[in-house]
Amino acid sequence: MKLETLPLPQKSISPASRRWKKPAIALVVLALAGGGWTVMQSKKAPPAPPAAEKTAASPATFELAAADVAAIDARALSVNLPLSGSLAPIAQATIKAKVSGEVRETTVREGMTVTAGQVLARLDQADWQARAAQQQAAVDEAQARLAMANRNHANSAALLKQNFISQTQFDTTANAVELARAAVKAAQAQLDLARIALNDSVIRAPFSGMVSKRHVQAGEKVAPDMPVFTIVNLSELTLEAQVPASDIPRVKTGQEVTFKVDGFQQREFSGKVARINPAAEAGSRAMLVYISVANQDGVLLGGMFAKGGIVTARSPVMPLVPLAAVREEQGKQVVYAIDHGNVVARPVKLGLRNEDQGYAEVTEGLSPGAQVIVAKLEGVKPGVKVKAPAIHPAPQQPSSEAQPAATLAQRG
Repeated sequence: MKLETLPLPQKSISPASRRWKKPAIALVVLALAGGGWTVMQSKKAPPAPPAAEKTAASPATFELAAADVAAIDARALSVNLPLSGSLAPIAQATIKAKVSGEVRETTVREGMTVTAGQVLARLDQADWQARAAQQQAAVDEAQARLAMANRNHANSAALLKQNFISQTQFDTTANAVELARAAVKAAQAQLDLARIALNDSVIRAPFSGMVSKRHVQAGEKVAPDMPVFTIVNLSELTLEAQVPASDIPRVKTGQEVTFKVDGFQQREFSGKVARINPAAEAGSRAMLVYISVANQDGVLLGGMFAKGGIVTARSPVMPLVPLAAVREEQGKQVVYAIDHGNVVARPVKLGLRNEDQGYAEVTEGLSPGAQVIVAKLEGVKPGVKVKAPAIHPAPQQPSSEAQPAATLAQRG
C-alpha cells in the first residue's frame, strides 16, 4: 500500500471559537463590576475590632501572696520598757562561827538543800562543857550562900523581937541576904553564857535554803566571826536592773515585768516592780529598779543574767492592725482592706502602739477577721480587684524578713 502525505490545513477561525469569545468578555465585565461594588461597601462599613482589643478592655486582677495580706486579730496590746540585769537571792547569809574550836564534822556540802535549824557542823565541845559545869557549880555555891543568909536573917529577926541584938546587927544580916541573891543571879548569868557557848558549838542553818559555799573542813580550827557556810534561799529572787533616768517616770511599783535568761530561751519568766532606788548611779546616770521574782520551782539561780521589759501600758482586748498596713492619705490614717475581692480604703483611728512588735490598737474603723494589705504594691489602689489567699489571725510578731510579693494576672 502506498501512503501519501496530505497537506496541513490552514489556520482559520472557526465558528465555535467565535461563540466562546462573547461569554468570556461578559465574565470579565461582571468581575470588574463586583470588585468596584466591594470597594464601595468597604468604605461605608467600619472595620471589625480584633479579638485582642476586646480582651484588653476587661479589668485586671492582682493576685496577692500570703506575705502581702494580714488578718485583723483582737487581743490585748502592751508597751514594754526594755531592761536587763542580774538575779540575786533575797535571803542570803554567810554563817560565821560564834565560838572558837576545832571542827569535828560538817554534815552538808555545796548544792545541798537545808531546812531552818538543821545541823551544818559541830565543833569540839569538851572545853565548853567543862565551862558550863564550872558555872553550874558556881550557881550551886551561890544558892547555898543565899540559903545560909536567909536563915541568919530569920534568926536575927527573932532576936531583935526579944531585944537580944541591936537594929544594926539585924540590918547587917538583911544586907547579907541581898548580897547572896545578887551572887546567885551573877552565877546564873555566867551559867547561861556557858550554855549558849556550848550550844553555839553546834552550827545550824538560820533559814531554809541551799548551801552555796562551805568555807571550812573537818579538823580545821575556827575563831569567832570566821565564815563557815554561805546559804541562799532561791524561793524568791530580786532582779536588779538599770533604767535610764529619762524613763523612770514611766516605771511604777507593781508593774508587770517579763524577761528571759540564758539557757531558758523558750521560757518566759515574770515578776513585779518592788522598789525604785531614789538615787542615780554615778557615771551611767541610770537608776536601779528592784523587781521581785517568784521562783517556786527553783530553776532560777543567783547571778543569772536576765533581759526583758517592764509593761508600762496595756490595752484592753481590741482589734490590732500591723503598722505596715497603715497609710497616710490626705492627713488621715487609712488601711487598704479587701472587701469581696475589691480593694477599699478605710479610715482608722489608732490607740496604743508598740513599735517593737509592729502593731497598733484600732479604736475605730476595723473589726476582727478583716483582711488588710500590708505590702506597698504599685498599682494596688482602691477599686482594684485582687485575689488574696485565706489568712487567719496570727498573734505572733510579724517577721521583719518577709518581703512583699504580687503578680498581675490578665483575665479575659
